[in-house]
Amino acid sequence: MTRLFRPLLKGITYTRMLHLWVPMLVVSVWMFIDPSTPWVPALVLVPVGLIPAVRTGEGVQARLLLMPGAEDPFVSVHPSATWRDRLRTVLWLQTRMALGAATVFATVWLLVLAFELARISAGRVPDDVPVLRDASAHWSYAFLVPVPLLVLYGVVVGLGELVTAAARGLLGPSAAERMAALEERTEQLLERNRIARELHDSIGHALTVAVVQAGAARTAGDPAFTDRALEAIEETGRAALAELDRVLGVLRESERPVSGRPTLVDADRLLESARAAGAKVDAEFSGPLDTVPGPVSREGYRILQEALTNVLRHAAGMPAGVRVAVTGRVLVLEVRNALDGGASGSGRGSGLRGIRERAALLGGRARTGAAGGEWQVHVELPLR
Repeated sequence: MTRLFRPLLKGITYTRMLHLWVPMLVVSVWMFIDPSTPWVPALVLVPVGLIPAVRTGEGVQARLLLMPGAEDPFVSVHPSATWRDRLRTVLWLQTRMALGAATVFATVWLLVLAFELARISAGRVPDDVPVLRDASAHWSYAFLVPVPLLVLYGVVVGLGELVTAAARGLLGPSAAERMAALEERTEQLLERNRIARELHDSIGHALTVAVVQAGAARTAGDPAFTDRALEAIEETGRAALAELDRVLGVLRESERPVSGRPTLVDADRLLESARAAGAKVDAEFSGPLDTVPGPVSREGYRILQEALTNVLRHAAGMPAGVRVAVTGRVLVLEVRNALDGGASGSGRGSGLRGIRERAALLGGRARTGAAGGEWQVHVELPLR
């Protein structure tokens, strides 16, 4: 019994009733103007529903009054983009008005019926209610007073559920809107993956440099070398903090531009950092790096950073070669280092996987692995 009357304690029951009553305000005003043509408001709703912005207003009302607090109300708040959406809006307006009229009619007459039953039980028989005109005054009619109230309760709850279902069906997102939402969700997932790669590459590189420098300083036994190592650790830590702040800024501000991200023009910083950590790096640059498109140059920088990080992790004392070349319509990135007994890894790490993912997103290709006694990272990225 408690579960049966639980909707009486929920605010959504009354907001849905209010939503059904709102169209009747327009009808009541028109009835004062010309009660002989009650169908005019329904006719006027046809051209009104064809206005694209009306669908937005109806969607907002439905979300606030029919489904307040719902995580996924499945009701669009975008203007009508197609004629199909406009016709669905017209049908929704007609449905809402019909259900609103049924709600008002049921509310008024069932309340009147309950009131008149109470009057009959008190000894007064009404002459303006046809169904009770032949009733005789008797106290037993008091037991019938709750009946119309229970019916009213069922009507209000039932029509509230019905109008909510109609809203989901007629104001729900169109196929184009669902596709746009899916694309937006995909973009968000890609952005999250990109930020994860950014953190892995930049912070991982900084930590690798710091660990290598600290280990070298501990075993060197040379105060001068230790000072240089601490200075390199400090510079690397500052750069990592700046990079972390930038990436977190992207998370906080979705519209923040990406122009502040480093590009291949800043590749000297990577080489200096790797050399300061003890790596023997021989670099070769060819072609106009400043003409490389921004997205390609930024991703190329991250690929080069991850490749040098792997050199520091797995072959810190081995000579390494870096080649960056802009040839025609392709950017070529290549990092090689001599193998030291297979310490360069299996090629299945998250960093190498990130290199391949970055290349694939730009329509390029990446090859990593041992070849000719060397560990190679070879990446080709199209410039267009």
